[in-house]
Amino acid sequence: MTVPGDRLPIENNPGFYTRNGVVEFRFRDKKGKRRWRRARTLAEAKRLRAQLQTDVDRGEYREASRITVRQYGAKWIQTYQGRTREPIREHSRANLERRLREAYEFFGDMRMAEVEPQDIKAFAAHVAGRGRRGATRASTKPLAANTIRLTLAPVKAMFATAFEEGVIRVNPAAGVRVAVPRRRLLDDEEGEVKALTEKELQAVLAAIAARSPDRLLFFRVLVALGLRISEAIELRWADVDFGKRTVRVRRVCYDGKVGPPKSKYGKRTLRLTPELGQALWRARGTGRDEELVFANGHGGWIDKSNLMSRVLKPAAADAGVGRWLEATPTRARKAESWVGFHTFRHTCATLLFTSAKWNPKQVQLWLGHHSAAFTVDTYVHLLPEDLPEPPVLGGVFGTTPGTTSTGNGRKSTVEVLDVDDVAIAAFAGRT
Repeated sequence: MTVPGDRLPIENNPGFYTRNGVVEFRFRDKKGKRRWRRARTLAEAKRLRAQLQTDVDRGEYREASRITVRQYGAKWIQTYQGRTREPIREHSRANLERRLREAYEFFGDMRMAEVEPQDIKAFAAHVAGRGRRGATRASTKPLAANTIRLTLAPVKAMFATAFEEGVIRVNPAAGVRVAVPRRRLLDDEEGEVKALTEKELQAVLAAIAARSPDRLLFFRVLVALGLRISEAIELRWADVDFGKRTVRVRRVCYDGKVGPPKSKYGKRTLRLTPELGQALWRARGTGRDEELVFANGHGGWIDKSNLMSRVLKPAAADAGVGRWLEATPTRARKAESWVGFHTFRHTCATLLFTSAKWNPKQVQLWLGHHSAAFTVDTYVHLLPEDLPEPPVLGGVFGTTPGTTSTGNGRKSTVEVLDVDDVAIAAFAGRT
């Protein structure tokens, strides 16, 4: 009579057993001590035993660590310094820790040494399949590819560190490629990243002014300076120099924690237009240097979620770049739109390229990117399709030298065209 949980010998396969649907086998380490291992199938168990025996014979066998994914992750996140020259910021560490919690729930009490490449892929599929927060079952919104990548990043980094420390013999996340399903777009959407046209921008700002006039200046600053939301909510009056008409970006606020920007490029000084400078001057009133430029009713940081749901989304829907979802017995009337805080940064970049005719290096410095190539790669695809005439480069494009506008209404003969090398490289890469 067998009892649930007993090891049952597998017929014609001495040394291999089944227990609770898992194949187990035994082998002896370099000291002759008998050890047990598990596998999903008999074929996998045979391969693993042969590999272990080879390691023992070569003197390369190391006893697998019994530490679980949760246990190792809790230790790893406290000491992880990143895999680049720049150590990670504390707010980035907190973000990584938050993303790891989903991995803890998925892997449960699995040991680090037990996780295999198919487990990493299964976790990626789990993340991709859970959909976006707030999505209904009838209208599931799959996660964007970048969101899935960011969720997997700390898991892959954790296993890479464990491999380097000898906790695991093989890194199961190394080289794993995950196929991410494309998000099904709504009829009125064009993609995850999108900039407002000038007409749409004016409509959204007008709708914000109608709904919440006290927040209009905040969004005007967002689009004029191309600030990240974490930079805008931590802006203080000491950062604004009204004499020089400049704004210094030196800090960010993320999850209630203040720190420097992610990189040295994020620290920058931006110029204000006379009109925007005057608007900020009027808004300051008797505000002290240490006070926030944009604060809540108690002088603290703006609640981004509240501002998004109560002001921005409804204004976008009113402006025609979103829609209103009618109320149901279980849900109040709700605004839905692709417009978010980062949309204003994208719009700023697009306007700098198209309307202001700035070159990639200028836009890079304004936005605080690490390279002009990144700026081009991120924003060139957002530009409108009404491209200007191709430049005259020694007849390469089948044209001959002629006249072009200098921007002031005059005409000049084109002889030498000084084009930014990064722009040329980006153009060449897209032809």
